[in-house]
Amino acid sequence: MKIRFEERKDLKEKPTGNLGFGKYQTDYMFVMDYEEGQGWHDARIVPYGPIEFDPASMVLHYAQETFEGMKAYKAKDGRILLFRPEMNARRFINSNKRLSMPIIEEDDFVQAVEEIVRVEKDWIPTGEGESLYIRPYMFATEKAIGVHPSHSYKFIIICSPVGAYYPEGVNPVKIYVEDEFVRATVGGTGFTKCGGNYAGSLAAQVKAEALGYTQVLWLDGVERKYVEEVGSMNVMFEINDTIITAPTEGTVLPGVTRDSILHILRDWGYKVEERHLAIDDLMKAGHDGTLQEAWGTGTAAVISPIGELYYKGDVVQINDFRTGALTQKIYDTLTGIQWGDLEDTYGWTHEVK
Repeated sequence: MKIRFEERKDLKEKPTGNLGFGKYQTDYMFVMDYEEGQGWHDARIVPYGPIEFDPASMVLHYAQETFEGMKAYKAKDGRILLFRPEMNARRFINSNKRLSMPIIEEDDFVQAVEEIVRVEKDWIPTGEGESLYIRPYMFATEKAIGVHPSHSYKFIIICSPVGAYYPEGVNPVKIYVEDEFVRATVGGTGFTKCGGNYAGSLAAQVKAEALGYTQVLWLDGVERKYVEEVGSMNVMFEINDTIITAPTEGTVLPGVTRDSILHILRDWGYKVEERHLAIDDLMKAGHDGTLQEAWGTGTAAVISPIGELYYKGDVVQINDFRTGALTQKIYDTLTGIQWGDLEDTYGWTHEVK
């Protein structure tokens, strides 16, 4: 894929201090257009700035939009590393297929990510736990008021230097279990990364925050019985020395971090079960002490220990609201691989040269 470059005259001043998450954007962005009959064309890296499109653009009316979340890391030896970018490319393909949007081939997706990271390499922060967050996304641009798949699209990649996703950092968070609203059902879009999934989750997030909880744990959409995932993360529980996480059967996002951790845990000899776990059984395990540790997994937060669950007025604390030894070991191992501090025996890191 040929990518042209448009240089900007004045570069931004890079932020210092607490970066937060998603507050700052880099100097450039990758852009590529799609027209039915022509395909993808005009791949370019241009100065970051506003996007102009028609008020009748179909994304504004029928929500054809997908995205991904990735990071670039700067190793102590100066190498720039991506983490399993091919998995993000494949998930992006599956999301776009589900929303009747054109796909971007895996090699082209990875090339586009590599190129914008190469251009913005000086934006990769080097503080503890810091990285360059990468947000590839696609949306419908056809000017039309009518329900049908758009005939034109725009694919963009923007980047943001970030610190910890949660203000708590790698410290336990409090989770509210949602029993009124539904995130996903079989046959829907739960396995995709599309904006609609997140828009539909905000009402529950507001409820959770009003009660002093950081995130929402969703139950299945049919029986409201089985644990699925947290709003921005997959979730895992250690009960009686067994790691349990929801299966990816169409309602749970197939997370890159999730898959990586399951590989690591199995290699460490842990019993891992990808199965349905009833919320009543989870709360019971919390009360009788067999729920040993719990954590969320995702690109943004990497690992987020769970210290408390709230369900219908019932509250359980996990591991005395402390980060568990296994949770910490997983975090240290995975981030060690991602930042290049530990040997990558899996071949997951992808160097940008």
